[in-house]
Amino acid sequence: MSDVFKGSFTQQEAIPEAGIEAAVAVMRHGRLHRYNTVKGETAQTVLLEQEFAASVGAKYCLAVASGGYAMATALRAVGVKAGDRVMTNAFTLAPVPGAIAAVGGVPVFVGVTPSLVLDLDDLAAKADQSDYLLLSHMRGHICDMERLMEICDGAGVTVIEDCAHTMGAAWKGKPSGMWGKVGCYSCQTYKHINSGEGGLFVTDDAQVAARAIMYSGSYMLYESHLAGPPKETFETIRYETPNISGRMDNLRAAILRPQLADLATQCARWNERYFEIEKGLRDTAGLEIIERAEDETIVGSSIQFLLTDWDEGAINDLLARCAQRGVDLKWFGGSEPVGFTSRYDSWRYVDAPSMPESDRVLAGIVDMRVPLTFSLEDCAQIARIIREEVSRIYQSQQQT
Repeated sequence: MSDVFKGSFTQQEAIPEAGIEAAVAVMRHGRLHRYNTVKGETAQTVLLEQEFAASVGAKYCLAVASGGYAMATALRAVGVKAGDRVMTNAFTLAPVPGAIAAVGGVPVFVGVTPSLVLDLDDLAAKADQSDYLLLSHMRGHICDMERLMEICDGAGVTVIEDCAHTMGAAWKGKPSGMWGKVGCYSCQTYKHINSGEGGLFVTDDAQVAARAIMYSGSYMLYESHLAGPPKETFETIRYETPNISGRMDNLRAAILRPQLADLATQCARWNERYFEIEKGLRDTAGLEIIERAEDETIVGSSIQFLLTDWDEGAINDLLARCAQRGVDLKWFGGSEPVGFTSRYDSWRYVDAPSMPESDRVLAGIVDMRVPLTFSLEDCAQIARIIREEVSRIYQSQQQT
């Protein structure tokens, strides 16, 4: 066990100097609130919204307090009411069903395939159960979006995309978040641009955008939203939409804008690291690589592999062995949620029927962050450690 990784799986890169300088300028003038501007000034939040809308090709963008707030606001803005059933992934993280519950909706879980994407056959079978799908591109895995939209359009299902893990990713060249009615993104520390917390909401629908702006707490200052719809869109919406404040402030926007400008470069760096780890794990007996679709443009900020039909003791042994050697792996098959990791049957506010095929997939999913603070040599070492420990345990299993 002499080969031990010494790096950190939670250490992010520093905020770019341009972001630090912009943040200091905001702190020096003190106008952190997005509506607190002086004559001739465009708020940092407005500039971020305009730049992000342009980057994905959206008509409208709203900067908000978190990705979870973006999802809950999207659900409200498209018309979800208390008691409405909303389909979503069985393989996702707690803020996704949490957003549905926050608006009084009832999550209906759709299965996961061994490729870690939404099971489109299961979606087609359940499409008559709900008018809405909150689609999670979980851990950056994008399903066949053309087929998904055919299913949903045919059944009259409105799609909201959770793109917390796919900012910068695409299907057939079309950015994630631009397939459904609304795209929701996260700017939390472990996402692709980092302001600690924060979120972005995009849509091409003027009515949906106007409702979201009013929900976010614009009061009657909606005309200052230069990445929003024209003022006439608000004529009745401004009286009908409650204020559920969740604005982004100028300090976070200032930090994010230089990161957004550099996103393509950062995505390429993530992918270098992802594919270095994947290369080191390929052809490991007992371990299945998740093959990525040719039509998918990925951002490899995390990597997953499958240990299909391994028993719980063997997986826990692997996690412990890798942890002793400095490699931090997460497992989605545990009966109890741990840290950020949970599964559809962990959320006991949802009456979820058993999903045996998905359970088998979830029981084998091992997950690992890939921070940009890792070098390519780090990635090769991490893959080597995982490979050695998987091989040792798998061979031992085969001999018993």
